[in-house]
Amino acid sequence: MGRYELKLPHMGESVAEATLTNWLKQIGDTINEDDAVVEVATDKVDSEVIAEQGGILIEKRFKDGDIIKVGETIAIIQNDAIQSEPVIQSQPEVVPEPIKEIIPEEAPVQILEKQIAKAQEVTQKPSLSTTDSTRFYSPLVKNIALAEGITLEELDLIPGTGSEGRVTKADIFKYIEQKETGTVPLKVSAPSAPVVASKKEATPTPQYDIPLTSGNTPVSVNGTDEIIEMDRMRKMIAQNMRDSVQTSVHVQSFMEADVTNIWNWREKVKEAFEKREGEKLTFTPVFMLAIAKALKDFPMMNISVDGTNIIVKKNINLGMAAALPSGNLIVPVIKNADQLSLVGMAKAVNDLANRAKNNRLKPDDVMGGTFTVSNIGSFGSLFGTPIISQPQVGILALGAIRKVPAVIETPQGDFIGIRQKMFITHAYDHRVVDGALGGLFLKRVVDYLENWNAQKNCF
Repeated sequence: MGRYELKLPHMGESVAEATLTNWLKQIGDTINEDDAVVEVATDKVDSEVIAEQGGILIEKRFKDGDIIKVGETIAIIQNDAIQSEPVIQSQPEVVPEPIKEIIPEEAPVQILEKQIAKAQEVTQKPSLSTTDSTRFYSPLVKNIALAEGITLEELDLIPGTGSEGRVTKADIFKYIEQKETGTVPLKVSAPSAPVVASKKEATPTPQYDIPLTSGNTPVSVNGTDEIIEMDRMRKMIAQNMRDSVQTSVHVQSFMEADVTNIWNWREKVKEAFEKREGEKLTFTPVFMLAIAKALKDFPMMNISVDGTNIIVKKNINLGMAAALPSGNLIVPVIKNADQLSLVGMAKAVNDLANRAKNNRLKPDDVMGGTFTVSNIGSFGSLFGTPIISQPQVGILALGAIRKVPAVIETPQGDFIGIRQKMFITHAYDHRVVDGALGGLFLKRVVDYLENWNAQKNCF
């Protein structure tokens, strides 16, 4: 079958490149079809590149930290070198003549060994590694920085005017010009906390606009403490959370919802639903339907802020906070959530949740969110105060459902009964969302949940 080129696949409409973060296979390893060969990362999500054909890895084209464009060849797999299972034949197998012409003097194993040795001796081309940086840099900016001798530490301090604060070509040229004239207005980074000396060589710490430690208070470390460096995703989460707190004026509203009707309905239909649709029925799809419907009623909650402009989003794309196996957090997005039925929502929720657990999300899966929902009740929390995902203006936290005694009003009088209830927290940006709008939106979500129609499976 010859050589198979493993290329960086299309990863979404808005993604043109990715950073290689980790090789899962090494030179000489046997690769089966559908094996993950390498891990790559965009500025939104980490994912794996899967081999469509099996073989032996004989060449790597990139190393950790390199930027790869969509369609570029990442590695070469020799897929005619795997020996098949022995086959019993009545007569000795004769080597076809074409093979003799291609390799007249050496056996296939010898050829493969030479190819592997050659691949291992390939000189790595110089590149500006951004593995330890929390910012994304385009290949053009990296090439300019490399040519001008600009270090990663300098690059991290250059103010960016591009989308999401990215450094553009104009920004780096302006920096080079100001550097030559001695008038460089770099971002000011706060003094870092004292670092305990270690026998192992310390890795450079990326510069943050806001220090992750609290103020200038030194951190006390003794011999019994363990120091664990944040991984790439945790650094990004930490920076994004601090940025959000510094950007939005967070205000919270709390309400309690009686979801007894939904609880009883689900207990009654969940087994039949799974047999009929092939999907497990959780509470999340019902909650998502209610939130999408409320956003349609209150379009000024489905907005983002750009400077002094308010952008009203026509599509309702619900972000669904999910925990990764590593313990980090990611927010896949359910696109056009207001157009989905109960079955469609259940399929979307289960698909994104499963792919998040298995690190199979694509960059487009985590882009374009207009409002976010965090189901903190799955961890037993009653309520919380979530942080807004920028540039959105609102996020709901769904607490745990629990049995509580409640006053039930009837035409015959009030009485005490056992009901299934949950707290819902609405955190919103007080720059553009006042208490009236934030409270009314939350009340509408609660009203929809409490008036679930069990016969029609809708609100």
